[in-house]
Amino acid sequence: MKSKLPKTTLKRSVAFCGLGLMLASGSALADYAPLSIDSPYAFGDWGGSRTQLKNDGVDFQVNYTMESASNFSGGYNHSTTARYTDQWAFGTTLDLEKLLNWNDTQFQTTITSRNGQNLSDYINDPRSGGLSSVQEVWGRGQTWRLTQFWLNKGFFDHAVEVKAGRVTVGEDFDAFQSNFQNLAFGSGQAGNWRGDRWYNWPVSQWGGRVKFSFTPEVFLQVGFYNQTASNYDTGNGFRLDTSHTEGNMVPVELGWQPAFGADKLPGNYRVGMYYSSMKGDNYSSYRDGQYGEQNHAYGGYLLLQQQLTSMDGDNQRGLGVIVQAVMNDHKTSKTDNYQSVSFVWKGPFASRAKDEIGIGAARIHVNDDYGNMLRQTNRDNGVNDYNNPTYLPIQSGSEYDYEIYYNAHLTSWLNLRPNLQYIASPGAVGEVKDAFIGGISANINF
Repeated sequence: MKSKLPKTTLKRSVAFCGLGLMLASGSALADYAPLSIDSPYAFGDWGGSRTQLKNDGVDFQVNYTMESASNFSGGYNHSTTARYTDQWAFGTTLDLEKLLNWNDTQFQTTITSRNGQNLSDYINDPRSGGLSSVQEVWGRGQTWRLTQFWLNKGFFDHAVEVKAGRVTVGEDFDAFQSNFQNLAFGSGQAGNWRGDRWYNWPVSQWGGRVKFSFTPEVFLQVGFYNQTASNYDTGNGFRLDTSHTEGNMVPVELGWQPAFGADKLPGNYRVGMYYSSMKGDNYSSYRDGQYGEQNHAYGGYLLLQQQLTSMDGDNQRGLGVIVQAVMNDHKTSKTDNYQSVSFVWKGPFASRAKDEIGIGAARIHVNDDYGNMLRQTNRDNGVNDYNNPTYLPIQSGSEYDYEIYYNAHLTSWLNLRPNLQYIASPGAVGEVKDAFIGGISANINF
């Protein structure tokens, strides 16, 4: 572990040196000075050039996200420890209607880099691993990736959209915005509990989707995604071939995005299902140390998001609720179902109109057949003592995750979120003590 510290320190030093060099050129910036409270960018508006470029069809995004978490008590490793992880995202959006006169056409490219360490590795029994993560930005490998490289084209006055290229499933399906640090409360939950089939950000694959908008509020979309397992591997973030293709995944989603009442309270309602032609082990067929069957995978999900109240007629403030559920097949899925409910209060105080408070609870259930497979393996190996290093901890029942956070909107380019989390039955292993976690995350738009 010590050997990683110099590399981490070097990366952060390079990042802050880059920041210093750009701030040193601040005299050339006019409209929004660097570090201005009202500027949407920490580096300012480049003397108005950045806004002009965006108006002309070229929009740059540079975003940094950090998440730190400390184990106050409980978990597999009872000693107090803390871990830090982060993500850089460098993106460019091109409005090709403005640039090339291609009607209703956009191009997006995004490169990401994830670094750091995961506190959940210490909370969960290392022999079994966990289910959720107390630092959602850590997952999918600590490496550079080409996360987005796609073209989106609208037809018939935007009634039909076609997107194709290197894409992530969760940017279109089961999607919404979230500021929770625990993985169990964010967007794309269908992919979090079926990660071997459904690749969320930052892992991309060749694919796309067709979206049909029947009205401004109602849409249906169908996706098609190539499943090449090597896309997931660390070091393959820029691998663009489809060798060793194992199948394809097809999600279908029906969405409704209404606005209720005089204050036009926004809603985001989605129901969907997916099918994967990639085969996996059937846990119920486990006998004599091997699986007797392999099956395709399928599942469904539900997302209900609704702003319930407004404050002083402003629908950007008020209380909202988010309900999520996922159901996966019982043959090939380790986690066969999931549910969560969370509440977000935006603009809780008149003097802090862009702050927010969030609180959520989630349940992640382990497939009974998966737990039975673990029990059978231990019997076959002749071990029944949890403290035996060769014993496979039985993951059975559910893990429960809870979080409360306060998002402080410090500037238009900086948000800071302290949070508290409680993990009951980490990894759904009964022998592991409940964990109490303190965290803090931040988002910076450069």
